[in-house]
Amino acid sequence: MNTTAELAERFWAWRDETQPDSMDDLPRVERPSGWVADWSAEAVRELGRRLAEFEGELGKGRLGAGDGLDAPSAPAAPADPGAVDARLLGSALARVRWELDHLRGWQRNPCFYIDQALGPLYCVLLDRRPFAGERAESVLRHLRRVPDTLRHARENLAGHAERPFARSAVRKLDGVEERLTASMRALAPHLPPDEARALPEATETATRALADYRHWLADPRTEADFQERAPVGDLSHFLHRVALLPHRPERIRDMARQEWDRATALEQVLRARHRALPPAVLPATSAEQIARQEAAEREIRAFRTERGLFRDPQDLRGYRFVDMPAHLAPLTWLGVPDDLTSVDRATEDAVRYVPQPHPGLPFFPYADALDPRLGICHEGVHAQQLAFSWQHPNPVRRHFYDSTPNEGIAFHQEELLLSAGLFDDAPHSALTIVGFLRLRALRAEVDIGLANGDLTIEEATDRLDVVLGDRGTAWEEAVFFAGNPGQALSYQVGKLQINELIAELPGDVALADFHRRLWREGNVPLALQRWELLGRRDHLDRADALAGARQSPTATK
Repeated sequence: MNTTAELAERFWAWRDETQPDSMDDLPRVERPSGWVADWSAEAVRELGRRLAEFEGELGKGRLGAGDGLDAPSAPAAPADPGAVDARLLGSALARVRWELDHLRGWQRNPCFYIDQALGPLYCVLLDRRPFAGERAESVLRHLRRVPDTLRHARENLAGHAERPFARSAVRKLDGVEERLTASMRALAPHLPPDEARALPEATETATRALADYRHWLADPRTEADFQERAPVGDLSHFLHRVALLPHRPERIRDMARQEWDRATALEQVLRARHRALPPAVLPATSAEQIARQEAAEREIRAFRTERGLFRDPQDLRGYRFVDMPAHLAPLTWLGVPDDLTSVDRATEDAVRYVPQPHPGLPFFPYADALDPRLGICHEGVHAQQLAFSWQHPNPVRRHFYDSTPNEGIAFHQEELLLSAGLFDDAPHSALTIVGFLRLRALRAEVDIGLANGDLTIEEATDRLDVVLGDRGTAWEEAVFFAGNPGQALSYQVGKLQINELIAELPGDVALADFHRRLWREGNVPLALQRWELLGRRDHLDRADALAGARQSPTATK
């Protein structure tokens, strides 16, 4: 008999080879040695075939007894860990089905292929370890693979690509030749001699292919063959099968609007309290910013312990800022500039690459410069929560499944630390945290509007810019959210689910113990955590009912 653990091990080995790259840092995986991206039509067909095999193994009850696939609703019954693991694996399979058949980025979104062509190279550059051996070779391998990836893009997109995504891809690729060339020129001194000599030719091969791809997308004859954007529409597969959420989209939108109102009111209170607020002062250099961040991380760890909010394991790795290297700076438009490491590097410190501070920085780098604690209480929480989960005694729970628990934990920490008084000495920082509250509420509403066609990418950009005050970041977010529906709402919904868990905790459960467990189980959808922690299946049963899959929760269509 197969077991959930054995099936999960095979699935995640396969997923590490086939998962698409994206701008998001949480789903990043460490690829096998010698790996290259393959999005040929044959590879996509093989992806569907293997997915169906995994679905069959899980959905036809071929797992060992006790895995609990058909566990009946029992609101007061503790969850069997095997049942939670089986539902976890069902969530992972549902995500692949969502990507393959619902989002169809491989067929409809030209921006998808920018991620697949350059994302693997970017991930190698983010890794702060020395460029030697396999790592140095992988730089050349990924550059040389760019033409094949973009050839497959043309084949898969022909007649199916959607014009708004095509125009967004053309905009993203503006000046890509200069940016990639500058990056690789700065990288060359860090490579072994053989790889350094081969780098210019490999770079030229990649830049030529990227320029050709941009010209193909911008050609009026090509664009005439593309489609108008068809919003994904029904989010039920993602919400109820992947994220295991108990809410319909309209309910999530109502929750987000209430949170927007609450955050806006809180902002007014803070502005009234700090009427004579002097201008913000940034550190003079990145060295000063990095030193502040190192001290701030120690401060936050001590603060959480003193306030009874969290008990840090003594060996929990650090999160630190480091200078933005010259070879990375031209490519940060490809994704979050951090190295959160991986399952195999869970004890290594995670890093965030920071530029020289100045008032014109984009929204999030500016916040990092203003007060490093702002980054520590979100991205730093990701780094520590992932390290905690990557060392989970149960291998099934070491992997990323869905953003909602992970982003919910980080977002919850921001408001938790604000409420506990961490930013009482820093009015600008407190107001920035409230800006984060407003942004995450707005993202949820924008996410749903993009998915159901109520908003265009430009309209979403306008809405996000209201909070961000940074149109470039607002546009990047709008394009990403349009191509990845469900991600932007994860912050808000996850935080509200955590608040609900806290409100229902038994009186003898200490908040620090709850948070420690929450972080360890941070890859597990919160409906499953609720079932396991409180013995309540109500959110899970509601998700199943909304998905129309109450009796067969792991089945897929």
